[in-house]
Amino acid sequence: MTTTQLTTTHLMGQAVNLAVPNAGSLIQSVDWVAIAPPLIAAAAALLVLLADLLLPPGAKRWLGALTALALLGALAALLPLVHGAPRSTFCGTGGCSYVADHFALAFQLLALGGALLAALLSVVTVSEEGLPGGEYWFLLLSSASGAALLPAARDLATLVVALEVVSLPSFALVALKRDGKGGEAALKFFLSSVTATAVMLLGVGFLYAATGSLYLGAIADGLGHLPAQLKPLAEVGGMLTLVGFAFKVAAVPFHFWVPDTYAGAPVPVAGYLSVVGKAAGFAGLALVTSLALKPYGHTWGLLLAVLAAVTMTAGNAAALRQRTDSAQGAVRLLAWSSVAQAGYLLVPLAAAGYAGSAHPLGATVAYALIYGLVNLGAFGVAALVARTHPANRLDDYRGLFARNRFAALALAFFLLCLAGLPPGVVGLFGKVVVFRAAVDAGLGWLAVVMAVNVVVALYYYLFWTARLFAPGEQVEPARTPGPLTATLGLAAVGAVVLSVAPQLVLQVVSGSLF
Repeated sequence: MTTTQLTTTHLMGQAVNLAVPNAGSLIQSVDWVAIAPPLIAAAAALLVLLADLLLPPGAKRWLGALTALALLGALAALLPLVHGAPRSTFCGTGGCSYVADHFALAFQLLALGGALLAALLSVVTVSEEGLPGGEYWFLLLSSASGAALLPAARDLATLVVALEVVSLPSFALVALKRDGKGGEAALKFFLSSVTATAVMLLGVGFLYAATGSLYLGAIADGLGHLPAQLKPLAEVGGMLTLVGFAFKVAAVPFHFWVPDTYAGAPVPVAGYLSVVGKAAGFAGLALVTSLALKPYGHTWGLLLAVLAAVTMTAGNAAALRQRTDSAQGAVRLLAWSSVAQAGYLLVPLAAAGYAGSAHPLGATVAYALIYGLVNLGAFGVAALVARTHPANRLDDYRGLFARNRFAALALAFFLLCLAGLPPGVVGLFGKVVVFRAAVDAGLGWLAVVMAVNVVVALYYYLFWTARLFAPGEQVEPARTPGPLTATLGLAAVGAVVLSVAPQLVLQVVSGSLF
């Protein structure tokens, strides 16, 4: 049979040529080094699931160590990508679906590092609360792989899939605390997330219908040359697409699931959601706005500026109202604090819309790295206190310095970092960088709102810090388990190092992310 016969067929009596022009371009090699960080986490999840089926019950206690080693390996896989030009793979005619640039690497560091600290926190919780270890570690690794994939995604399909890979295991992680509250918290989380995802998918469909592409760069090019009759469709599609990511970052009015979900989940899972889940949401939000919706910068810039102001104000106002004797009051206070911190993180994103460039995003990346480290440290102390005081009230922290000096000093330092007060210098520098991004973009009113909220937040951070050193109940000091000590030590040392040398993180503000 000739080549002509191989590439030609007859349809309804007419000859149709099925040959693909430049067919060799359809065959491409996969850059395994570029995709190694999320791939290692995903492969480890499958390995843990298989080991849970095959190992005897006595050996399953090592699954937590395997999870931590896998996440450490995924972090090590970032090292070959730090220097040199960005690497891309899975490329088509409209662009590449996966790009390992500085933006992706920074958020992958946050996602995988946060997951590692959450895994170390979880070792004691899984053992003492009788959680199913195999399922827990599998779900944690699966969610972490999605969080590592999302910052490198450069098309809407991959972004949506990665966001769901982050979210779906998180629902189950919350529900693993089988005391009734866990199921209720997971249900609220699931229903609100499904609604936000449905709205986001509708927006993705509108953008695809208007521009004819799912690649972020191609969407931006298409939006710049749209006919007038398609512009309303594209604008509505862009706003709806942002809803799913706004839910993940807990921006008002998509924040109502946060306090109940954090309070009903195991404490390490709450810490994981507050850092890794939030990092995935901010990465997606930054990619969609700064790359895909770049021609509409002033529209979404104003929208995000309003969201930032409302979110930080609502979070701080709710945190001020937390009672010291309410059950899970400490976790709820951290939950509302995370909502307020999300407002601060939204400020540079809004500034990027007004500036017309991605340069202000460096402030979000730097602040997210600082926030993730100290917030997971605070949740680590909350997990430690919950071992002896399951209600985890704010009153339970009174006199913590007398019972456990290391934990009290660590929590005090983490809270001061979140407040932006010395000796938590790194938190102060982070807030200054965010504040400057707003001023440079001409968002003076937003900078004023942020300054007022920072002052308001000082009250509850300092109130909690003061309780640590107040006279409290006299009890025998309890031994701190090794994994909890390691987590608190890593977070505390990291925060101290960054306070002494903040340029290690703040240098991303001046560099190029994309």
